[in-house]
Amino acid sequence: MRWNEAEIEARLAAMAERVAAEYGEAPPALVGIQSGGAWVAEALNARLATAAPLGSLDVSFYRDDFDTRGLKRTVKPSDLPFDVDGAHLLLVDDVLMTGRTIRAAMNELFDYGRPASIRLAVLFDIGHRELPIRPDICGETLALPPHQRVELRGPAPLVAEVIEIPVKADE
Repeated sequence: MRWNEAEIEARLAAMAERVAAEYGEAPPALVGIQSGGAWVAEALNARLATAAPLGSLDVSFYRDDFDTRGLKRTVKPSDLPFDVDGAHLLLVDDVLMTGRTIRAAMNELFDYGRPASIRLAVLFDIGHRELPIRPDICGETLALPPHQRVELRGPAPLVAEVIEIPVKADE
């Protein structure tokens, strides 16, 4: 399964409509999770009638599987050019799977301050939850088997496809 630029655009437009319907003329600050979530946040922000403050997080050091996964080769600094204290935030990611990346992002956000609210927007929800986290705004919900994932490529154009994850021999 693949999504081309036009199909991703349709999902982003629908997500922007939801943001506008829920927040009106004063959109929340968008915080994209590196790297795919930051691409989605930027693309979503471009579709809002009123541009929102835009930031990004790299949650590499906040993950609970850091000791088993190790550090990504391309760790980028987080960038929140606005005050998190008292802010309404829309956390944005490309794919919601287990919820662990979102938990890591929320932990990092609280190191910056205490937001008034945090809501979640994702382009794809594939529903392999390990934590009680759900999106408030979602481009598309999929039911994928555990050996499949959605991979987003970007930043421009944004395209996505379902990929197979090799199963380890001991599993």
